[in-house]
Amino acid sequence: MSESTFDRRTALKSLAGFGVAAVLLYLFGRVLGWDSIISALSKADPVPVALACGSSLVALTAWARGWDVVLSSLSVEIPYRDLVPTYYAATFADYVTPFGKAGGGPFVAAVLSADHAVSYEESLASVVTTDSLNLLPFFTFAGAGVVVLGVTGSVPTNVRPLVYALGAVAVCVPLLAYLVWRVRGRATRLITRVLDPLASRVGFLDAEGIEERVARFFSLVGDLGQRRSWVLETVALAYVGWVFFALPLWLAGQAMGVALPLQLVAFIVPASSMASLVPTPGGLGGVEAAVTGLLVTLAGVPTPTAAAIALLYRVASFWFVLPVGGGATLWLTYRS
Repeated sequence: MSESTFDRRTALKSLAGFGVAAVLLYLFGRVLGWDSIISALSKADPVPVALACGSSLVALTAWARGWDVVLSSLSVEIPYRDLVPTYYAATFADYVTPFGKAGGGPFVAAVLSADHAVSYEESLASVVTTDSLNLLPFFTFAGAGVVVLGVTGSVPTNVRPLVYALGAVAVCVPLLAYLVWRVRGRATRLITRVLDPLASRVGFLDAEGIEERVARFFSLVGDLGQRRSWVLETVALAYVGWVFFALPLWLAGQAMGVALPLQLVAFIVPASSMASLVPTPGGLGGVEAAVTGLLVTLAGVPTPTAAAIALLYRVASFWFVLPVGGGATLWLTYRS
């Protein structure tokens, strides 16, 4: 299989994902009533929407700075101004492919190792470590939201499965990551067994080097764990990024004249992120429906207004980021 064939297949999957997303968004508006949603949107204040778009870029820039700190701890010195567009390109890769989080890390690691004197394993270790630390606020906000809703007893029956699922994710994912690390030797052998058959069928995987590269990756993550001076700074940047990542939802509410409680925003953003598991680029269709449902159920926002807030939130956090990340990807490709 040639690299161009692989690229074509990836592009076709992305197009198919956007096609499915278009259908889901149409059904979303069809069920709730496009006329009432558009009528609500026509009353939106554009200033908070513009601020929300800027907030999304601040979030990505803060996370890129956290990545810079992790790379520096590996004695990899790359100008921060070069990392920002690379991080934007990684976000673009996440957003345009179904289940994009599985491909964004390897993509940005490949770009970084091609542009700079950095090994692929070092690049991937830094990306995975940064992404893992960036998830800490997700678990914090999700766990705190579940606790608050549970204590107040304000969880409607139809939302309880989502709340319980979010609580389970907040507990199980960190536990799973810890267990994988504890049995990393077995994990290396398992990954090798899984990838060996694939490597024999495609041209861009080296079957003989897979186990060595996976072992090298775990070794680099272990080295990072022994240099803890960078952790606090990276975690602080992760929380800063998440605040600005969640802020667009609050600003979308302001654009529609709805004052959303900050604690509710802190819960809805990670809760709706679970809907990004739907097989569409960036969770299109699923996230909008989740945000709308949670606003209606937990905040009592009228359905058309809630749908308008959800769409404005996605304009700032998804649709605005796409051309920015796409432009960064084209620039990196041209530079390479």
